[in-house]
This record gives sequence, C-alpha cells and structure tokens, in this order.
Amino acid sequence: MNRFDYVRASSIDDAIRALQRPGAKVLAGGTNLVDLMKYDVAKPSCVVDINRLPLGRIEALDDGGLRLGALVPNADAAYHDLVLQRAPLVASAILAGASPQLRNAATTGGNLLQRTRCFYFYDPDMPCNKRDPGSGCPAIGGVNRMHAILGASGACVAVHPSDMCVALAALDARINVIGPTGGRVIPMREFHRLPGTQPEIDTTLAADEVIMSVEFPPWNFGSHYTYIKVRDRLSYAFALVSVAATVRLEGDRIAEARLAMGGVAHKPWRDLEAERSLIGKRATPEAFESAAEMVLASAVGLTHNSFKIDLARRVIVRALEQASAGTPQSQTDKRIG
Repeated sequence: MNRFDYVRASSIDDAIRALQRPGAKVLAGGTNLVDLMKYDVAKPSCVVDINRLPLGRIEALDDGGLRLGALVPNADAAYHDLVLQRAPLVASAILAGASPQLRNAATTGGNLLQRTRCFYFYDPDMPCNKRDPGSGCPAIGGVNRMHAILGASGACVAVHPSDMCVALAALDARINVIGPTGGRVIPMREFHRLPGTQPEIDTTLAADEVIMSVEFPPWNFGSHYTYIKVRDRLSYAFALVSVAATVRLEGDRIAEARLAMGGVAHKPWRDLEAERSLIGKRATPEAFESAAEMVLASAVGLTHNSFKIDLARRVIVRALEQASAGTPQSQTDKRIG
C-alpha cells in the first residue's frame, strides 16, 4: 500500500478543502476504497474520513418522498420503516447485495461511488484503461463472462457492481452534492457515465464535491415492484443480470412502468422508450417481451457473455410479471419466484 495523508473532517467545509488536494479520496464505510488500496489499484495521496459529518439521517420529505443521508449504513436503510414504506424497492435491492457484515459498513454514498469488480481492473500487473488510460482493455478479448452487453466501448467493457444503484435509477433518485462553489442536484440517470473514450471517469461528481444525500420522489406503486438478481450462487455474488421493476396499474392497464438493469453496463441501465411502450397496455407476457426486445435491441455479446442477452430478456419479463402481480421477489429465499 502506498503512503498517504489522513484527514478526519470535522465539517463539510473541512472535507471540501481536503478534497481539493490532487489525488484525495473520500473514506466512508471503506468497503471498496480500502480493498482497492490494498490491491494497489487506488493510490490516494490523501484519505479524507467523513464519518464524523452529520450525514447519517433518514428523513421523510413533506411531499411524501424520502431522503437518505450519504452516511446511512446499508443495513439501516434496508430495515428502516420509512424506507420500507416509501422506497421498498431500495430495501429489496440492498438485501440482494453483499453480506450482512458488509451491509453494516457500506453507505449510501459509497454505493454510488463503487468501482467495477472487473478482474483486470483489480490486477495492477494487467493493462486497464480505467487504471491507466491508453493501456488497453484485455477483457475485450479475455475472460469477459461478467462484462457488459450494453453501452460498452472499445476502451472498456466493465460493468457497475451496485445493486442499490439499480433501484435508485428505477426510482429517478436525485443526488444532492456540495463543493467549493455550493450545492447542486444530480439526477440519478446523469450521475454515472458510460465509458466512451474515458472509462477512468466513472461519475459526473467533481473530485472536490461531497455527496450529502439521496432523495426519492413519492412512492406510488404500492406492492407492485420487484428486484430480481441472477448470479452464479444465491448469496454474496455480483449480478450476471439484475432488474428493478415497478408498475402502476389503472384497472387492467399499465399507467406507468419503470425498469432498470444491473450487471449489463458501465452504469445502471434504463431505456425510457421501452418503459413508455408499456403505457396503456395490459400487463401480459407479450407486452413484457416486446419491451424486453426494445431494451436489448442494441445489446452486443462478447466471447463469453453472449448468454446474458437471452438471460436479460427472460429476467426483464419475469420482473415485470412479478411487479404487475404485486409479488416482490423475496430476498430471504433468493430463488426466483
């Protein structure tokens, strides 16, 4: 591990000042950053500990929405009454991820800033455009079973690892951040980037900005939601494909649908056109299959992950069936219902 300075911020201003040092990184739960430092993948010049900042609250908003502080542990969010009432999809996605021990430490803001779990990214002896821009992407012609089928580029085919972020994308969450020039709000769909020619840049968050909280609009889906995660084993594994789905019905017709995917792209993946295509239709397998075809129209498989395209199609249909029926996927018995 390389040498670094350590700053324990006692205020937001302290944190922002410290983050203006080149190479500084925020430390919250540490479940990702510390791993990356141990592997010599991340080499921050300064670690800025924000755990003393007042960012650990879960609050109801006056409009019926919800606010999660950046330092709320995942375990607290997953079981909090307000989250279960006002954003149950988020609770379900959190419980689908990691292990109880990691959920106790991982935070809201940390989930947003997770880096990919690509094998090549985690191996400093291998070239990787995310670690060393211009060095190449060995995953494209190498072991790529876990990699992207949507939104990839010739520079990077890695996928975003967070389950929670897939739910945040489906709910049109808003990210409140603050930096030297003040605060701003980043819509969830604009927070993460596709790799393009700069895969080393994961998000639109500036290096000297701090995530303050995440806000959700009012929940109007009742029990018509689900989070399905398909993986190689039923616990403590990253998604091959995951789907967060919500449906609002008026009679036997779909009035609104949301669909976000994980394990398939460099960011949580949404297709607004496919969602709109469901409005006014009956909640039938045929309608869901048509939407899935739209979502995956641009999907491209690699040597070892082409199976993901058909898998994603089937998971989308199953998720929309569960959501429309009001039978959310159990995260205790993780076998797909």
